[in-house]
Amino acid sequence: MSTAHDPMHDPHADSPSAAHDITDAEHWHRLALSAEADLHERFGHRLMGIPGTWIGALRALPDQPLPKAGARPWSEWHYWWQAHYLDAIIDAAFSALQAGDRSKARANWKRAKQLLRGVLIRNFACFPNYFYDDMAWLLLAATRLNELSLQLSARPALLSTLAMRALGRQMVLGQDGKLGGGLYWSRKRDFKNTPSNGPAALYFARINDVQSSKHLLDWMRHNLHDERTGLYLDGIRLTASGPQLEHAIYTYNQGTVLGALLASGSAEHLAQARSLIESINVQLSNDDHGTGLRLDTGGDGDLFTGILCRYLALAALDPRLPAASQRTAARLICLTAAQLADRTETQLSAAIQRWTILQAAQRVCRTGAQRD
Repeated sequence: MSTAHDPMHDPHADSPSAAHDITDAEHWHRLALSAEADLHERFGHRLMGIPGTWIGALRALPDQPLPKAGARPWSEWHYWWQAHYLDAIIDAAFSALQAGDRSKARANWKRAKQLLRGVLIRNFACFPNYFYDDMAWLLLAATRLNELSLQLSARPALLSTLAMRALGRQMVLGQDGKLGGGLYWSRKRDFKNTPSNGPAALYFARINDVQSSKHLLDWMRHNLHDERTGLYLDGIRLTASGPQLEHAIYTYNQGTVLGALLASGSAEHLAQARSLIESINVQLSNDDHGTGLRLDTGGDGDLFTGILCRYLALAALDPRLPAASQRTAARLICLTAAQLADRTETQLSAAIQRWTILQAAQRVCRTGAQRD
């Protein structure tokens, strides 16, 4: 097999264990299946015991007792964690379809619809909330759920269609001309950032609203792209004394921008995607130690690198990118997956991230191994 276009050929992976772990698709497949079962078993449950619903407990059961039927559901709530739980389930469904396992794909499709229903009920019978980035995450997952439904049943899913309608409208209403455009982070409308504009740009690209996607990508490039690192900064606050730039750099922000650039697909955006992958490799990896991407910890941070890996997987398998960029993306995913292979997580966000990264490793290895 030629390695000229194989994203898994890595001249730096010279240790026997690394060579085995990062190229063996079946190895990652087994780990991903185990992570899936573990997540559903230790975190998943019916919302308030309601049939036809599913939700993720924030901490592993039985550390957090199951809510009793009829119990008040509005204790601690992380809307966007559930959105990424949904995205991970949909990842598994599409992987099953690709492998020809329609039975497993349909089981994941059923669970995904139950989870979206659980989110709706838990969010007080509506999809919008206070934060535009939260809404963008769920919108991306709902859009993919609709695509899955079309493949499995030849018709859209009613609930995901309603979510897309309600949340898609918010992506428009959350923008204005201050600071030259862009989407706000919250309804307070005092902060425009990459966490909201990245996934919104990706959503618009996926529904072929080229103009809206390009507007947000161009706005981020002009306002939040850091020329020194090649990465995207957090955001800009509107203050009484003028705009205030927040310089923090988060892994997940690079992922959604990368996904949006690939979905846009213009020559300009593909060139930016190639450059961004290289910057991620230089700035966000532990390359000296051969352990892949940095892993943030605690609460929301336990999702950050998983989000980046989801979109690096798209890059690793995108033939429009140079082979070197594909290999870099694949190597970062699989080395990162090796960090998580033997972990047992006790928090929902970390468990979702682990499953997401293991699935990403499985995809890039499986598809890469099939290339000539």
